[in-house]
Amino acid sequence: MAAVSYMRHSIKHILAAGGLCAAILAVMGCAPRRIPPVTVEELMEDRVTLDGILLKCDQEPTKVRNPSDCENARIANERLAAQRVDPEVEKRRQADFEKAREQLRLTQDKLRQEQEAKTKVDAYTLPVVPVDPAAAAKGAAAAVPAPADPSGPPLAGNATH
Repeated sequence: MAAVSYMRHSIKHILAAGGLCAAILAVMGCAPRRIPPVTVEELMEDRVTLDGILLKCDQEPTKVRNPSDCENARIANERLAAQRVDPEVEKRRQADFEKAREQLRLTQDKLRQEQEAKTKVDAYTLPVVPVDPAAAAKGAAAAVPAPADPSGPPLAGNATH
């Protein structure tokens, strides 16, 4: 009678499948990641990147990593050109901004000075002695203990001989 193996797969099959999986994972891990194209909004916010992509697209189009980057850079450049404002309007806006900023600065300085004046204590202007003599007498009387009751037992310092 022949020996029957209850194992479905031999060790050779398991090792071959494991090696195949390892090879597939190694090939997938070594493949460079695909870098997504830069969006028009990102290029409008980052002028340095926009200028770099436009320069690369104009001088060396073969070295551009993604052709859609060139299109997006041109679109962003057109949108930025459309947003440019008249220099006189820009000067007026800048002057209004500076005026508002100066007003805010003055208001904040005034508030800060008021706060400092409230919290500051000048040691040279504080009274050394109370100004009201009656209040001074009341304060001194409260500090001195009341005399001992004469009918009570004599104290050590007040004993009569």
